[in-house]
Amino acid sequence: MNRSLIDKYNIPGPRYTSYPTVPFWDDAAFTAEQWQQSVVTSFNESNDAEGISIYIHLPFCEQLCTFCACHKRITKQHSVETPYLESVLKEWDLYLGLLQSNALNPNVKPKIKELHLGGGTPTFFSPQNLRTLLEGIFAKADIADEPEFSFEGHPNNTTREHLQTLYDLGFRRCSFGVQDYDPQVQKAINRIQPFENVQKVTNWAREIGYKGVSHDLVFGLPFHTWEKMEFTIRKTLELKPDRLAFYSYAHVPWIKGVGQRGFDENDLPSGEEKRKLYENGKRLLEELGYIEVGMDHFALPHDDLYQSMISGDIHRNFMGYSSSKTQLMIGLGMSAISDSWYAFGQNEKTVEGYQKMVEEGKIPVVKGHILNAEDLNIRKHILNLMCRLETSWDWQTSFPELPEALESLKEMERDGLVELTDNSIKITEAGRAFTRNVAMTFDLRMMRNKPETRIFSMTI
Repeated sequence: MNRSLIDKYNIPGPRYTSYPTVPFWDDAAFTAEQWQQSVVTSFNESNDAEGISIYIHLPFCEQLCTFCACHKRITKQHSVETPYLESVLKEWDLYLGLLQSNALNPNVKPKIKELHLGGGTPTFFSPQNLRTLLEGIFAKADIADEPEFSFEGHPNNTTREHLQTLYDLGFRRCSFGVQDYDPQVQKAINRIQPFENVQKVTNWAREIGYKGVSHDLVFGLPFHTWEKMEFTIRKTLELKPDRLAFYSYAHVPWIKGVGQRGFDENDLPSGEEKRKLYENGKRLLEELGYIEVGMDHFALPHDDLYQSMISGDIHRNFMGYSSSKTQLMIGLGMSAISDSWYAFGQNEKTVEGYQKMVEEGKIPVVKGHILNAEDLNIRKHILNLMCRLETSWDWQTSFPELPEALESLKEMERDGLVELTDNSIKITEAGRAFTRNVAMTFDLRMMRNKPETRIFSMTI
């Protein structure tokens, strides 16, 4: 990787799990009534054909990992489990009431196509409590043919009973947060977990029958060197997970506070060193049979994520990349984000505030954004770039700032990062590492309202 390109393009930028990105949502124009109407509209348009997605945020962790930027609550008191799950089920009932009162056919149940348990640490919760939660969700819905149910597990506390219980409920995918195996790195990020723990849960999952096991690795952590990263990748390959998330560490302590200040910033690798970790890691993963999918993800050829990339069905949302798409995604739980395609809505970010709103009979969305026609157009372009590494336009999908965007893209073309025609752009193999930068040239909300302070992590 050319150092001058790193210096040139290593700037703060979004990861584009949505457009507009959260800092550019128009909260002032957002209302709960508009949000709820958008959910009803999307449900009426899409439930019969493709079903809906559900994301359930389970925020509790027993200890703080100092690299983590998620919304979480640190506690060892497992008495919090039951009241929280009762609130999630009440929230689900609120959405069901909304849909039954306003759907074109009030007798039609939601058809669940995708469901993901994220956190926090979903396996903080006991297997029995997870069963109670999910049976409560499923009792008032239909399940689509060939659903995609997945969850995130912590290798230190995921039991065989967790895996068996969720498998019996229809889950066929699981991901485990590995991050790194080097003892010095693990100590710095307060994430001590032996390889043997990851090996144990991975083997259990396969014995039980899970069709997809994923491991999350993070590069750019404190004290990272290529020798340490290579050690982690080679240990990971001993277990040959079907899919890998190979994330760049997002250092945003000004947003997440003390959690990401558990080490000295001088301990972090430089932009050039970090890019070498990615480039060398990518090369090694490809030598070992993995194929890069979109941004930050690698999969073996048999995995659904790779197959969806080949078929053009790959999608990206707040849960990351997905091998299938639904128009409506309902987020349940503290801080969860929902997506109706026409609008985004985020729940109250504190456990207490979330539970209070639900107890009062209110859908707990407190901020969001209603997409206008221009937003929807740009959203499609950015999704195309993030998922397929290309997009095109005509008079209907053009936009006023396109000439300005093309000027930036022409410079990227000279640098070998993109290929341009009169009405299309394609990201080259060399440009994959700069996908976020390419997408930023289409980001009209950010273009028109350049942030005065730093709000995103660096792109490299």
